[in-house]
Amino acid sequence: MQVQFVRSSRIMLKKQDFIEGASKAMAVLECFSAERQRLNATQAAERTSMTRAAARRHLLTLQYLGYLEGEQGYFWLTPRVLRLAGIYLSSARLPRAVQPTLDRLAADTEQAFSVAVLDAAQIVIVARSGEHRRHSSVMPYGIHLGARLPAFATSTGRVLLADLGLAEMRLLVQQDSLVAYTPKTIITKRALFAEIARIKKQGYSEAIEEHEFGVRALAVPVRDARGKTIAALNIVDSSQRSKVESLAVRYLETLVKASAEIRSLL
Repeated sequence: MQVQFVRSSRIMLKKQDFIEGASKAMAVLECFSAERQRLNATQAAERTSMTRAAARRHLLTLQYLGYLEGEQGYFWLTPRVLRLAGIYLSSARLPRAVQPTLDRLAADTEQAFSVAVLDAAQIVIVARSGEHRRHSSVMPYGIHLGARLPAFATSTGRVLLADLGLAEMRLLVQQDSLVAYTPKTIITKRALFAEIARIKKQGYSEAIEEHEFGVRALAVPVRDARGKTIAALNIVDSSQRSKVESLAVRYLETLVKASAEIRSLL
């Protein structure tokens, strides 16, 4: 008899080991967003591709467990969901290892630094520097722990995509997901893949106002002891402050040295 497998982004799993109920519960939690802060059963069903009755049962169960609150048929997330993120940030090795380096970089340069990892077609910020700025400047939207940003339009995301195989990258980057956040955003697969190939060759990525107006970012890969890219380290700054010269000219060497320092700690 042929064994059937369920495919995720990381592993192959035998079908008999896959718990469908757990998968559906996580899908319901993940269907909430900044645009959809409150959902009813019909909306949750549409966003998770399950029946309304099944979505309702999952919503009620998650409410019973304390992950949701509800009123008049609508549900929203509670702070309890932060337990999962909090456990990761306090126990995972990467955020703890990079934090001293990020804080030192911010103190030395008066700039903002962060470390992000790839989760499907998005990047997730798992560590960021403290604030050491004397001057007021534009700060990018969403640069906080746990923030999720589109990989294709960010410097960190492109560094991480560049480490993937071509087939896996093509699977993650779909044409209909390439949204123009600004007029400078690359929104065709051909141009994006060419840019990622260039990043792979040069070893860093600089994005200029592609995800947000007025913001420029530079990123380099963070590798483990085996040379595998596990995260991306970046610096962000106002494009007005940086338009005299690129961030790469000013900070690439600093980022590369910091990445090597982090690698020695992992």
